[in-house]
Amino acid sequence: MKNGENIRLGISIGDLNGIGCEVILKTFEDPRMLEFCTPVIFASTKVINYQRKMLGMNIAYNGVDTAAKAVIGKLNVVNVWKQTPNIEPGKETEEGGTYALLSLKAAVEALKNDEVDVLVTAPINKHNIQSEEFKFPGHTDYLAQELEGQALMFMVTEDLKVGLLTDHLPVKEVSDAITPELVEAKINKIYESLIKDFRVRKPKIAVLGINPHTGDNGVIGTEDDQVLRPTIAKLKESGKLIYGPYAADSFFGSGSHHNFDAILASYHDQGLIPFKTLSFGKGVNYTAGLSKVRTSPDHGTAYEIAGKGEANHSSFAEAVFTALRIYNNREEYKELTKNPLKKSSGKL
Repeated sequence: MKNGENIRLGISIGDLNGIGCEVILKTFEDPRMLEFCTPVIFASTKVINYQRKMLGMNIAYNGVDTAAKAVIGKLNVVNVWKQTPNIEPGKETEEGGTYALLSLKAAVEALKNDEVDVLVTAPINKHNIQSEEFKFPGHTDYLAQELEGQALMFMVTEDLKVGLLTDHLPVKEVSDAITPELVEAKINKIYESLIKDFRVRKPKIAVLGINPHTGDNGVIGTEDDQVLRPTIAKLKESGKLIYGPYAADSFFGSGSHHNFDAILASYHDQGLIPFKTLSFGKGVNYTAGLSKVRTSPDHGTAYEIAGKGEANHSSFAEAVFTALRIYNNREEYKELTKNPLKKSSGKL
């Protein structure tokens, strides 16, 4: 861990009318969590106090003006705003989106300035957060801009990892968006992430087809033959263990996913439906390909149960642990790949 101390874990609050605050508080209600990290919530002490009372939780927290003043061993809350927002659990409001963005911007800025080491984001509403400052289909694209990387939406558990070739894109646009360059870039991102972030020495990756039955030799589309197969062949020639394209309809049901370290799905639901079915609420959304570590739970705002104390926090807790593991794995990778052959007095 960083300098022998707990990793500084930044947390954006998400939509105030959703279950974000609830799963955050439930996660850190267990004091043992503070042995693993120093959590820093970007919101306001008024909001946390209101949510705590509404949920009947007796959890202590420490208010600070900046993340740099966070206290180790405590749940810290950065006062991003002084106003008292109107919280209406279960309702989509413009105000909910406004404060979700304020929290996210402050958390990302602290991440960029190294005031926190990793970021875990609570769920936003992709509709009410839209504004002049946020014109993105979700966290992934916003973070790619802010952290200057080529982001990969990577859904992960201990045993199952599914990356997306295209993510928040209308189905009618998927085929045109998939190019050899995109396929190669996404596979390379998964490959690199498996090595650096998950300590897989020689990654083995499966690629799912674009069309049903991978096109049936052109009968149901030509994209698999013209785009996927040649690109996969090219990457295999470089020594990477890349296989496919596989017909998506039977891939998970047959258990084929157990034979690979990761799977690249062609579009959002092709990957997320089997992932969420198999992960049983333990899944984590990890944004690979960036200079910083960001994770989130695999669920949304869940307005229908917001404010009722019914939210399951297991996916958020997994997002925390995953962020910490990836951070430590990256630090270890940096240490292991430092050039050990340094010259001394002109000799090796």
